[in-house]
Amino acid sequence: MPPRAGRVVIVTPSLADANNGNWRTSERWRRFLAPHRPARLVTAWPDAQAAADSVMIALHARRSAAAIAAWHARHGGARLAVVLTGTDLYRDIAADAAAQRSLELAGTLVVLQERGPLALPAALRGKARVIFQSAVAGRTPPRAQRHLRAVMVGHLREEKSPETLFAAARLLAGRDDILIDHIGGALDAELGREAAATMAACRRYRWLGNLAHAETLRRIRQAHLLVHCSRMEGGAHVIAEALAGGTPAIASRIDGNVGMLGEDYAGYFPWGDASELARLLAACRDAQAEPDGLLARLGAQARARARLFAPEAERAAVQQLVDGLAA
Repeated sequence: MPPRAGRVVIVTPSLADANNGNWRTSERWRRFLAPHRPARLVTAWPDAQAAADSVMIALHARRSAAAIAAWHARHGGARLAVVLTGTDLYRDIAADAAAQRSLELAGTLVVLQERGPLALPAALRGKARVIFQSAVAGRTPPRAQRHLRAVMVGHLREEKSPETLFAAARLLAGRDDILIDHIGGALDAELGREAAATMAACRRYRWLGNLAHAETLRRIRQAHLLVHCSRMEGGAHVIAEALAGGTPAIASRIDGNVGMLGEDYAGYFPWGDASELARLLAACRDAQAEPDGLLARLGAQARARARLFAPEAERAAVQQLVDGLAA
């Protein structure tokens, strides 16, 4: 019988109303732990229920720093794990004192892709463990051959680099056979205006705004390609969702994406290089029907990589993490 003693508190900067990666990771982990150990989600700790918590998992070294410090003051670091996001790994821990202290206080550091430990100070890499985020495999629907459909998923904000997609769409404006859908809310109003202007100028680019998660997954699975332009990522869950649904990615060559897709993946472009992104999209379309074309090669590499993102693998890793912390 799985152990149920010892409640887990998961500290997350965001809950359901944010509809973002922090929320989805924390809620998924709570579900994975539910038959194994009781777990709850909070945005701040301690609270009125804190006395019953025996293990803490905190998402985001900087934004959860107060809760991390409070836990360490009461319990030490042995039963404390900190899950590091992209802004933690590739921005905050280099300069932010609170994020740096969170790394020191945690007994375990969790990263979400295999290159994550390389961003840590060498002395702390021994505390790191990799847990890939998972996605449920879905049926891949038949895809139209009369065009290539690409989809980008991510709120419009600086870290996601949507300007690269806008510029690529303009470079491809004369291609009626390449369709680009863009899903995500305008967290930056200026980027929202740029998206609207791109849609007005490029009839094959559509900014769809926020969509429900189920609808977003449906569109990812219908697309031939996921486009992922980010400047920093801790381990993008949307890449796992795409590969689990049979949709390969074209992605910026940053550590967070390479740690998900692998060193030898053929679908990278230099971060911010709209011309190379446009070239890759065109190359996929131009050889779309060829069994050894770029799109086919990306599909084969994506299928080989998809096993890393199986829910049973993530569930086992999260349960093992908590059992180790509790012990």
